Amino acid sequence: MIQPLIDTFFAAFATGPDCAARLDALPALFLPQALIVRPGLAVDTVDSFIAPRRTLLTGGGLTSFREWEVTGTTTVVGDIAQHLCTYAKEGVRDGKPFTGSGTKMLQLVRTPQGWRIAALSWHDD
Repeated sequence: MIQPLIDTFFAAFATGPDCAARLDALPALFLPQALIVRPGLAVDTVDSFIAPRRTLLTGGGLTSFREWEVTGTTTVVGDIAQHLCTYAKEGVRDGKPFTGSGTKMLQLVRTPQGWRIAALSWHDD
């Protein structure tokens, strides 16, 4: 049941109706102590990862935005897993269309409540 978690994760990063609700659902996908390592080796907590994205996605300067998984591979060993994927994104920022892509790596653990993200890192192309 890892792919539904991945799909929910990516679905959160889209402007439009229900954006706030999708962002509100993100913390439940992560372990409370999960690590998010941004490019440049900055480490975020789940809350400090979500907060600026909420501002960006709901603030009005970014429109028609979405991010989605292009390809992905999951390796499961017992109660741990790794999901490596490529992603794409597109939108309009301050009136200018843009596109992008990159690679994300998610490390997951199986808990009594189901699979949860323990760590996330990514590289924008």
